[in-house]
Amino acid sequence: MMDFAIFWDWLSFAVRWLHVVTGIAWIGSSFYFVALDLGLRQRPGMPAGAFGEEWQVHGGGFYHIQKYLVAPAEMPEHLTWFKWESYATWLSGFAMLCVVYYAGADLFLIDPNVLAMSVPVGILLSLATIGVGWVVYDLLCRSPLGKSDTGLMLVLYAVLVFIAWGLTHLFTGRAAFLHLGAITATIMSANVFMVIIPNQKIVVADLIAGRKPDPKYGKIAKQRSLHNNYLTLPVLFLMLSNHYPLAFGTEFNWVIASLVFIIGVLIRHYFNTMHARKGNPTWTWLAAAVLFVVIMWLSTVPKVLTGEAKASSAAQIYVASAHFPAVRDTVLGRCSMCHAQEPSYEGIYHAPKGVMLDTDADIAEQAREIYLQAGRSHAMPPANVTQITDKERALLVAWFEEAEK
Repeated sequence: MMDFAIFWDWLSFAVRWLHVVTGIAWIGSSFYFVALDLGLRQRPGMPAGAFGEEWQVHGGGFYHIQKYLVAPAEMPEHLTWFKWESYATWLSGFAMLCVVYYAGADLFLIDPNVLAMSVPVGILLSLATIGVGWVVYDLLCRSPLGKSDTGLMLVLYAVLVFIAWGLTHLFTGRAAFLHLGAITATIMSANVFMVIIPNQKIVVADLIAGRKPDPKYGKIAKQRSLHNNYLTLPVLFLMLSNHYPLAFGTEFNWVIASLVFIIGVLIRHYFNTMHARKGNPTWTWLAAAVLFVVIMWLSTVPKVLTGEAKASSAAQIYVASAHFPAVRDTVLGRCSMCHAQEPSYEGIYHAPKGVMLDTDADIAEQAREIYLQAGRSHAMPPANVTQITDKERALLVAWFEEAEK
């Protein structure tokens, strides 16, 4: 079991790394093509069917790029489709969801103080929220409301705020933020897989068959691409938020998540306007900064304490161990000066990553991480500032491994 825990931790790291690599590829190509599309210019004498062109310089060479709204008169011999970046990002993200949140549901997904449920129910509820999020979004886009970009965006934002609130009443704060990001990322990837690419394939098939393509397919794909453009930055924040408990672990976390979407829209509006050469709306940065200050303030609003929580049934085995009294003394003496409701270590004002280790229940719930971070490895305490001994580390290892037998 102890070898499996180490393997699983490395697997988590590998999947996360893959997700980052594929995400960079997808977001990078998305940002590039949005900037390219907004920077296109028309000139006399352009080829028939060409909408605009742009000259760019990079890597010691010049690029001359032309865009066709539908397609050129003849299909080119080589045509590159930008879709695998999106699919790989979603698949690797879902794999990470399984490895971290489903396999560790008792720790990362389910909080009995929020909503008591079994692990299978929690996983099914997680899958349902992701699937329903896409269905609701797609139905709204296909409804008469979809004819108004502004009206649709406002309604979609209201739906996202409701989802953010709802998720914080289902899962842990960390999982709620992650799921809001997963729902948004699913919308973005499904836009590519189920709308943008199929519509482009219809247009290509019509051209090959000598038929005139219906312009509605391009219009629909353009709208979905616009949504993806404005959703990218909020998704990045939500995916990184699990490292910052002041974002997900506070009373008004759903409000913080909602404001992040507005900040993302403001920043994208700035770059979109600049790339389109329509001005320099620096006010967007000021507005984003003000909203970020509001977020900081919301994170400091004290949460009403409801008393000391009891360890979950899965964590009881660690409390019952004969080693636990010595382990508790070690953790309280070497770790809880930082990992506590009110840290006493100088310069630490909030427990790092929201991990509390000042009660029996807290220590038991974090048994696996204590084992990996301070037992099997020397990651904690940082630089061994509390001078935990090799004997104490061996005690942590023996405690966890014995309980897992």
